[in-house]
Amino acid sequence: MSEIPVIDLSKAPGERAAWDQPAWKVYLWAVCELLFVTNAWQISSGLRIRVLRAFGAEIGNGVIFRPRTRVKFPWKLHIGDRSWIGEGVWFHNQDHIYIGHDVVISQETFLTTGSHAHRRDMSLVMRPITVGDGAWITSRCVVLGGTQIGRSALIRPMSLVAAVDVPPAEVWGGNPLTFVTHRFREATTS
Repeated sequence: MSEIPVIDLSKAPGERAAWDQPAWKVYLWAVCELLFVTNAWQISSGLRIRVLRAFGAEIGNGVIFRPRTRVKFPWKLHIGDRSWIGEGVWFHNQDHIYIGHDVVISQETFLTTGSHAHRRDMSLVMRPITVGDGAWITSRCVVLGGTQIGRSALIRPMSLVAAVDVPPAEVWGGNPLTFVTHRFREATTS
């Protein structure tokens, strides 16, 4: 067993590689996130959105942002008009997350853009996530960096979406993620 390597985590590059903002802003955000965004008692979606925008989030009009949500870095979050963000959604966005308009991200879904160079030195590896207009990511899904979910695609509950391209208007689900069906009836030509 001694020939199997172990990475010395004390030498791993730190988390701050993703900050791209001064430490005071990151720490102030942590306090505001706790008070106004993650707080389960806070009933105002509008207040959550105003606080997120104050820290650089780009959030469109008519967005609903439910309680108990988490946002790692609001300056790397982009959400289009009329999208719904469900309770307990966690944007662990060390890289950018782009959410189109009229998108639903349901309860307890976790979107993370960061991972680690597990074979080398455990340094942070970041890749963005893009969710197309009209898509629905249902409850308790995990979406990893490098993923692109197409326009009006649907991801079934408890699915793992691991750096894949999900085509438009298709339903995908499971772990491993597989095609299930088309979301809408295919148009007939006449």
